[in-house]
Amino acid sequence: MKATRKPVPARTAPSRELAKLRARLAAADETIRAIRNGEVDTVLGVGKKGPQVFTLAGAEHAYRVLIESMNEGALTLTADKTILYANHSFACMVRCPLEQVTGSSFRRFLSFANRASLKSRMKQAADTGSKLQVHLIAKDGSRLPVQISIQKMAKVGSAHVTISMVVTDMTESRRNEAQLRALAQRVVQVQEAERGRVALELHDNVTQSLCAALFISQALAAGLSARDGPVKKEAEELRRVIGQTAGEVERISRNLRPSVLDQLGLAAALRATGEEFTERTGVPLTLVCLPLTARLTPDTKLALYRIFQDALRNVEMHARARHVTVSLKPQDGFVEMVISDDGLGFDASRHTDRTKGPVGLGLLGMLERAAYVGGTLVIKSERGTSTEITVSVPL
Repeated sequence: MKATRKPVPARTAPSRELAKLRARLAAADETIRAIRNGEVDTVLGVGKKGPQVFTLAGAEHAYRVLIESMNEGALTLTADKTILYANHSFACMVRCPLEQVTGSSFRRFLSFANRASLKSRMKQAADTGSKLQVHLIAKDGSRLPVQISIQKMAKVGSAHVTISMVVTDMTESRRNEAQLRALAQRVVQVQEAERGRVALELHDNVTQSLCAALFISQALAAGLSARDGPVKKEAEELRRVIGQTAGEVERISRNLRPSVLDQLGLAAALRATGEEFTERTGVPLTLVCLPLTARLTPDTKLALYRIFQDALRNVEMHARARHVTVSLKPQDGFVEMVISDDGLGFDASRHTDRTKGPVGLGLLGMLERAAYVGGTLVIKSERGTSTEITVSVPL
């Protein structure tokens, strides 16, 4: 009897499809693993110009180890902001799996307003690089304050333009800034309280003692006859010096805590201080105060008055100005005070920008006082030109 082999049935169509799906799933798993481990060197992007292949530069192992060990986020983008590469730190910032970050658009993590800012800064980055502070919008909707450093990368032998970014988490920096600002505001409060105490001591004790000494010296001078010529002259000189000293102590007391500010208002206090400034320095001061649409809080009045004092002190010490102009007026829901002089001027950008060096204590005090009442202070000045200080505080 002859044996016959049973024919093997051909693989059915569903079996072939299942095998293909398994192969694709294995390839996808391998791709995800490679992305997570930073082993991807080429990304295929599909955009307006069709499929494009991007080869990632710097794929060396040492470079990847360095980038992955950074606390900052590191990105490589195409010109249309497609993410070619991102490290794990950036994925953690946006709370999104790394495989969902790579190949997506960086714009998905920005608000509409920040997208416009990023576009303009990326144009600036062509020459010297650029920096931008924005809020990243994470996958779960939370917002993270960051600073983005942007730099275009030169790629030899490639027509593609890529952009490198370093993303720094500013949460701790913002927290430190808030703490420093709160400390500065507390220092201002304590300083004003101490000024008020010293002013009261000067007025109630020192000034009264000087006035008593003035009356005694006046009586002494009046009791001397013409025959006591030299002695009478010295007594009169003593009376003059005591009177001058009493007046100076009273002026210091007023500057420390001007009672006219609380009793008659900001305009009267500015006018009195301006007249005293002109009398002491010989520099004419023009003051224009328009009626305000709302009452100012005591803190706002005091802040504007102190800024005015500090500005006049700077004019007296440094500006060599021939004239000072001051205006106080309401402006679109704000009270605006502008102080300008025709003096020597100074480099305002260097003296008010903390990133360019130490800020002068006087200018720093003016900036902090404006910030304390929710306002802004802008200084416009250059060497050899006039100086203009504009303070805006919400009514």
